[in-house]
Amino acid sequence: MESIFDEQYHTTIGVKVDKKVVSVDREEVTLVLWDIHGEDVFQKMRMTYLRGMSGYLLVVDPTRRQTLEDALALEARVEESMGPIPWVLVLNKCDRIAEWEVDSERIPSSERSREAVIRTSAKTGEGVEEAFSRLTRAMLHSPC
Repeated sequence: MESIFDEQYHTTIGVKVDKKVVSVDREEVTLVLWDIHGEDVFQKMRMTYLRGMSGYLLVVDPTRRQTLEDALALEARVEESMGPIPWVLVLNKCDRIAEWEVDSERIPSSERSREAVIRTSAKTGEGVEEAFSRLTRAMLHSPC
């Protein structure tokens, strides 16, 4: 979000709200971002948090296989509850690809589904702005 990387991992507890201005096709769009904690067996995502959203990023840590499974399950729940909404699958830690536990055939390809898949690194910044731009462009051009 702010081009700052911290070596210590900080889990989001509850919801953190931020704003980000993204420039797409010479148009400035202000995004209101809700950083919502990842799902685990103890705390299930409440769909009420997501009502009214125009799109979303599903951020996955491919060094932990389960995060992809959780993200895809969440996407299915969102689609079932709210219908088709633009989204981007963000595979973080591309600077540590040798440590990835996620098999490439398990990663949805954009040819087979309507979402974009972007590899990013919060540490180096690679792909982060592209993820926001792709999501914003999809939201602007979505019939939803």
